[in-house]
Amino acid sequence: MDSGLRVLAVDDVRAALDELCRLLRAAPDVAETHAAGDALTAVKMIQAEPFDAVFLDISMPGLSGLELASLLTRLTEPPAIVFVTAFEDHAVSAYGIGAVDYLLKPVRVERLADALTRVARVTAARHPAAAPPPRPAPDAMPALPVETDGRTRYVRRGEVKFAEAHGDYVRLHTPSGVHLVRMPISRLQEYWEGSGFARVHRGFLVALDAVRELRSDSVGGLLAHTDLGDVPVSRRHARELRERLLLAAQRGELGRSGR
Repeated sequence: MDSGLRVLAVDDVRAALDELCRLLRAAPDVAETHAAGDALTAVKMIQAEPFDAVFLDISMPGLSGLELASLLTRLTEPPAIVFVTAFEDHAVSAYGIGAVDYLLKPVRVERLADALTRVARVTAARHPAAAPPPRPAPDAMPALPVETDGRTRYVRRGEVKFAEAHGDYVRLHTPSGVHLVRMPISRLQEYWEGSGFARVHRGFLVALDAVRELRSDSVGGLLAHTDLGDVPVSRRHARELRERLLLAAQRGELGRSGR
């Protein structure tokens, strides 16, 4: 959408609404941002003029965000729905209604950008004539060369369950063994974060589809359990990991081998 998205933010808490509007107005994909302090006002605004997307709080007096979303899905050309809430336990219901995304408060700029990208795709699919030609994203480092005893072999990204920092190197943990590659983990993160890997700790990247469960360790820390062992998850990265696993599960992306 060359002209940018036209969005409506709905939240009964004024401070939360103002912050969401501020983030939306700062987003390069957004052309217009409008605000509603309750669901009924939002309904009137949507009936009066079209919006590409509605960013909805769930817990609101009168008509809840889930109830409003259900009403909006009955429109001839419904806006894309993105829920913005402090609660994780409504995600299944939200995606069941057809939400494009589910953001947890406080909203991070990166997650908002992801949501707006999905909104733009939905909007472009409804108006294909207005959509610019798709640009294929380059696949960054689908395999890494590993030098061993004068031989070079290539470890495919899909084989790697997690990567561990080791000085100027990273250890790639795969079912065939552990492979050492000369590369800082921050650089590997740049290459692979868009291909199903998440930074979960200062020294670890994990493949999302390798995570079997999240569990607590003996001192209350969080561990991402994989078939090749447990990966520590720092408090700083715990929330983002939960969000990405939830999204991947909702899209059916967990368990794939096509990374």
